[in-house]
Amino acid sequence: MKPAYELAQVIDRFGKEFDNQYSPNGYVRRTLNALLRCRTAALGGHIDQCDSCGHVRISYNSCRNRHCPKCQNTQREAWIENRKQDLIPVPYFHVVFTVPGKLNGLFIGNPELMYDLLFRSVWETISQFSCTKLQAETGMIAVLHTWGQNLSLHPHLHCIVPGGGIDYRNRWKQVTRSSEGKVFQFNVRNLSVVFRGKFLAALQKQIQMEKSFVKTLYKTNWVVYAKEPFAGPSQVVEYLGRYTHKVAISNHRIMDIGESGVTFRWRDYRDNKEKIMTLKGTEFLRRFCQHIFPRGFVRIRHYGLLSSVKREQLRELQNAFGIVVPLAREKKNWKEISRQYLGYDPDLCPCCGKGRMITIERIIPGRAPPVESTLMPVPLNQI
Repeated sequence: MKPAYELAQVIDRFGKEFDNQYSPNGYVRRTLNALLRCRTAALGGHIDQCDSCGHVRISYNSCRNRHCPKCQNTQREAWIENRKQDLIPVPYFHVVFTVPGKLNGLFIGNPELMYDLLFRSVWETISQFSCTKLQAETGMIAVLHTWGQNLSLHPHLHCIVPGGGIDYRNRWKQVTRSSEGKVFQFNVRNLSVVFRGKFLAALQKQIQMEKSFVKTLYKTNWVVYAKEPFAGPSQVVEYLGRYTHKVAISNHRIMDIGESGVTFRWRDYRDNKEKIMTLKGTEFLRRFCQHIFPRGFVRIRHYGLLSSVKREQLRELQNAFGIVVPLAREKKNWKEISRQYLGYDPDLCPCCGKGRMITIERIIPGRAPPVESTLMPVPLNQI
């Protein structure tokens, strides 16, 4: 269902005022401009006509920017399709690592440095626990999120960790089960303490901080949250899709754009209730721009057994489990992904539901399409 309001409308209405007030850098400006132009005549497109009923449809090109709420569906499904090749039939855990809000100022001023430290500290923590507790090498897929539901800065990593690892004999070592039948990986309180120590130790080598501030950070509880293990690999793939290609806010959460600002829905996890918030247009864009990642920054990373350098070792492990992974796979285009995973056939006529849409004209970027009155149906024998 098409949303009533879009982020592009917010940018169109308040973008100039935001630019004058906050003077964002060129990369942020280009990102906002890409989101504004997405699926408009500015990026070009094409005109299709049904080969059965003659219905005409105008489609505009997408910006494909990773911060765009309209461009993530097919990219997400393509990524999940690739990740299916790396699954093994073992328990998987979802672990979330969060840093205190006291560090937000450093994240705003040094985003690339701070996010890299976050990734590195989390993996060093997981790797150390796997080595000492399991005497095995594990893996991890980590996805960086920087936002809270109200668009405030809230850096945290969503990590998927297999329940075990490869021992020195190159054999899979499973985590032990408790008497209740539940699978436990590592103690989250211990993870929190070690994660805090590694992050702050690395941070002090990079940034000069007051001793009182460092002491405060050491006294603060760093939240590490682990969910129950997944029922199987198929659940892991479905769950990953919810986190990998999310953006700070979806268009469906925007309720109104008016003189008073932007109104949107958000969930307050302190009482788990959905609430309504209204922000001035410039403040809304300021909060959104906090979550534009640095240029070229990789926000989905793979470590250990699940990294590309360990691909051959992972394939040997999959063979030991009886899983055969094809050596070569045909890359699917966005239309095939839409049909297979999104339940939408872009070539099917939306009018009669029987004919196929065939491209009859290309729209050059920056040029408006012909007016509707001139879009006369082409005789079917000429398509």
